[in-house]
Amino acid sequence: MPESVTVNVKGVRVEATKDFGDVWLGLLLWSTLGLDKLFKRILPEGREEVGGDLLAAILVLGRFCEPSSELHIENTWYPRTALPEMLGVAQEQVHVQRLYRGLDELCGTKQAVEKHLRCRMGELFNVEYDLLLYDVTSTYFEGQAERNPQAQRGYSRDKRFDCKQICIALVVTADGLPLGYEIFDGNRTDVTTVEEIVEAMEAKYGRARRIWVLDRGMVNEDNLAFIRQRGGSYVVGTPRTMLRQYERSLTESGWTSVYEDLEVKLCPSPAGGETFVLCRSKARAQKEKAMHERFSKRIEAALARLADRLATTRKRPDNSKLNRQIGRLLGKNSRAAGKYEINLVDDADRPGHVKLAWRCRPEWSDWAALSEGAYLLRTNLVGQKPEQLWKTYMQLTDAEAAFRTIKSELCLRPVYHQVQRRVHAHVLVAFIAYAMWKTLQKWIQNCRLGRGVRPLVEELARIKCCHVVLPTSSGRELQLRCVTKPDESQRILLKRMGIEIPSRLGQPRWREVVKTESPCSQDF
Repeated sequence: MPESVTVNVKGVRVEATKDFGDVWLGLLLWSTLGLDKLFKRILPEGREEVGGDLLAAILVLGRFCEPSSELHIENTWYPRTALPEMLGVAQEQVHVQRLYRGLDELCGTKQAVEKHLRCRMGELFNVEYDLLLYDVTSTYFEGQAERNPQAQRGYSRDKRFDCKQICIALVVTADGLPLGYEIFDGNRTDVTTVEEIVEAMEAKYGRARRIWVLDRGMVNEDNLAFIRQRGGSYVVGTPRTMLRQYERSLTESGWTSVYEDLEVKLCPSPAGGETFVLCRSKARAQKEKAMHERFSKRIEAALARLADRLATTRKRPDNSKLNRQIGRLLGKNSRAAGKYEINLVDDADRPGHVKLAWRCRPEWSDWAALSEGAYLLRTNLVGQKPEQLWKTYMQLTDAEAAFRTIKSELCLRPVYHQVQRRVHAHVLVAFIAYAMWKTLQKWIQNCRLGRGVRPLVEELARIKCCHVVLPTSSGRELQLRCVTKPDESQRILLKRMGIEIPSRLGQPRWREVVKTESPCSQDF
């Protein structure tokens, strides 16, 4: 190619503007985590035009940058990005059937991916594995999922009890970095998953110095005994009913202030071997008080309406139907149901009829006023201050934040796949995308740019790639693949992160000009 050429300035134009900044950042994270080399090694080469390692990159980048369906990747997202040129995979080679086959190829790589990410993130962030946070969530299906035996109806965190679901258990570090996950049947209860997860994590990281942080929904005596028998430690939440055992401690002194509105105190277990941490929050007390008042008003308003209806009805109502109606009312407002004693009694003024008799139980109100904002933690750790134990338990919010990110930001839900292996691959793609998400989050935190990953990705997505076409005097056109220059805010972000976006992709290319005859010049 000559170093200089005469350009027809009037004919200079821009063509094929593509999304660049976000997918370029995604590929940078992909290579930083070594996922390009991993999938090149573990996915066997076949006769497909597009290798499995490239399909894995496309699926994960689609989930990271603009999460949606495989059909959306084929029709909308992939053609709109600069990935065809960056990866060398033509647009027509990325179609739904190939993407589905890519999911099938990914299905058996879970253990290798978890092992690789554990090692790579340990190198990048000096990860400690002595404190593990564990939680379970669910994600629902659109459709009957008849070909997936794990799709069952159970307790839905998404409030979609009408849909089948699967349960996903996730283990993260104290910083929220993902270590592993398991998929369970949709009707599996949380407490039955703990032993399986503990054994799986111990097989990967060993038993020594392992501290488990679990929510109260995971806890029963068998699970805690299982952890103790294996030499493990735990900090767990407890059912609210256990708070009654420490009613006297709520009124006594000895509290330690952690924050302005939070105080804690140690309460040794009568049986020994464990310690309970009593916590009390003013903000939580105000919230629970408002909830009790709201539910109380609903119950009393409904009882007043029912009493008026019984006082005016001519026909004696069926007592069993009335009791069921009262039961439904209390069930919908369970946080204040214990406040009321409700009975159906004979109406002396109207023989053969009943009336509603109810009263507030003062002992319930007294306990509610004392216990609002209070909760109880349980641990077998020794030598820890109460504020340290509370802070350890509150790190469980990192596991909850991980689920929020995977389900909302990375759109794990709902699941449209009906075949079990593709559902597993779908979860694996979201898990890898979350590892990239946390890597970027740690990166920008270290650069003092906050924690907002999605705003950063959207900001860089405004950087485009386009073809600049230069007509020349030789009758051919010179095509340059250029990247738009970052504006001031983007330039500051990139500088703070210590990265530099290229100004051009590849080498200039010559393109022959195809001349078409005007219809007016044709002979008839």
